[in-house]
Amino acid sequence: MKPFNIYIIGVGGQGIGLLSQALLRGIDHAGINAIAVDTHGLAQRGGIVVSQIRCGDPVHSPLILKNNADLVLGMEIHEALRGASLALKKGGALVFLDVSWQPLPVRLGQSPEITREDVIRACGAVRAIPIRVETGTLSDTRMQNMALLGAVSKHGLIPGVDKAHFDAALEDLLSGDMLKKNRAVFDTWFEEGE
Repeated sequence: MKPFNIYIIGVGGQGIGLLSQALLRGIDHAGINAIAVDTHGLAQRGGIVVSQIRCGDPVHSPLILKNNADLVLGMEIHEALRGASLALKKGGALVFLDVSWQPLPVRLGQSPEITREDVIRACGAVRAIPIRVETGTLSDTRMQNMALLGAVSKHGLIPGVDKAHFDAALEDLLSGDMLKKNRAVFDTWFEEGE
C-alpha cells in the first residue's frame, strides 16, 4: 500500500489518545506497516492535542508534512478547521465532530464561533463529513471518539482497513464494561451514522 497519512486534532480530554491507538492497532491488524506520534501540549488544561499516523510503505517518520494528510479527524469544530488548513491535502477527507469547546478567544468575544458551514466552505474541494453526536445519548462524552471511528470505518476511509480490524483493536485496548460501551457507540455510528 502506498503511504497514507492520518492527522487527528482536538482538545485535551476528548479521548484522542484512545482514538489514535484504535486507528493504529486497526491498521496493524490489517497487516499494514504503521508509525505514529502524539503531541499533547497543555492537554490537561484544554490545550490542543495532535496525533499523526502514517501507514503503508515506505514510511520512515510519523510526522506529516503540511497539507499532506489523506485523512484529518477533528474532535472539535474549531480544531477541525485548524487541522484542515494545516494538514489536509487536496482530494483528502475531513471527518469532524460538529461540537464546540469554545476556545478562550471565542469565550471572550474576540473571535467568532466557527460553524459547520465555515469548515465545509474552507475545505473547498475535499470531502468533508460532519458528525453531530448528541452528548445526551452518551454515558461519557469522551466516547465521541468512537463515533468518529465508526464513521471512518463506515466510509472505508483507510484503504485495506475494515470494521473487523477496528473491532480487534478495541478488544486489545479495552475490556469489560468500557469495551461494551465504546463498542456500542462504534457499532451505532458504523451502522446508522452520517
